[in-house]
Amino acid sequence: MFSRKKKIEQISKLQVNSYSELNETFHMLWSNKSAMIGLILIVILVIVAIFAPFIAPNDPYQRSLPFRLKPGIWSEGLSTRYPLGTDYMGRGILSRLIYGARDSLTVGFIAVGIAASLGIFLGLLAGYYGGMIDHLIMRFVDIMFAFPSILLAISIMAVLGPGLEKAMIAIGIVYTPQMARVVRGSVLTVRGTVYIEAEKAIGSSDFRIIVLHVLPNVMAPIIVYSTLSIASAILDAAALGFLGLGAQPPRPEWGAMLADSRQYLMSGAWWAVTFPGLAIMITVLALNLLGDGLRDALDPRLRK
Repeated sequence: MFSRKKKIEQISKLQVNSYSELNETFHMLWSNKSAMIGLILIVILVIVAIFAPFIAPNDPYQRSLPFRLKPGIWSEGLSTRYPLGTDYMGRGILSRLIYGARDSLTVGFIAVGIAASLGIFLGLLAGYYGGMIDHLIMRFVDIMFAFPSILLAISIMAVLGPGLEKAMIAIGIVYTPQMARVVRGSVLTVRGTVYIEAEKAIGSSDFRIIVLHVLPNVMAPIIVYSTLSIASAILDAAALGFLGLGAQPPRPEWGAMLADSRQYLMSGAWWAVTFPGLAIMITVLALNLLGDGLRDALDPRLRK
């Protein structure tokens, strides 16, 4: 009886320490200027995506062939109607970028959400139980790692067919092995700690231990890796869109905009390619800055 009470007190003390570490993490993240710049940029992009119908100066799908490949505010005549110029169909670049933020951010978050759901499940099973379960899951992961990520995504798209929604599924499947390996490595570290042994000693079920104790203590690397993976997922979605496998015309996805306009770069319509490329670059940079800041704040070895 005394031993049980002592172990419960030990678990409570560890929980109090975790709250203190959480406050310290928020303080360190707040003091990281690069991470805050990334977070501000991401918040701005999300707001732009949500309120796209109210921000966009014109309809992103409206064609106006007399105004095709016209420059923007750096020229005369179109600065008010088309601030960033028009594409080969006479559609406003700025409006298509604003609406394209919806597709690009949605792809990143949903694809990583799929990868995180599958990867966390497989990683928890492999890391906590070990043995044959671990062996089977990790060999499956190794097989998927044998294929280049973009090639595997293209192969999955060949089966599913083109489309932005199917690109999300393909990218999510491609990122699942990486997430599973990250989760498994963290679980192996946590599995032998004192509070897990204490929970087993008081008779807690495996499900309770995994959900209430193992998973919360491996969330730090999951959050960091997920944030960085969103940036990679946006790049992969842009690559698939560039190859014609992702978003289909006339959907204003940034990668598809690059693919549609690249042939007009040599004719002097540099804005049709430059601005979608800048949008991808800024979004990926913001996510990487935030991911690096989260890594520094959540990893005790890097806090100093």
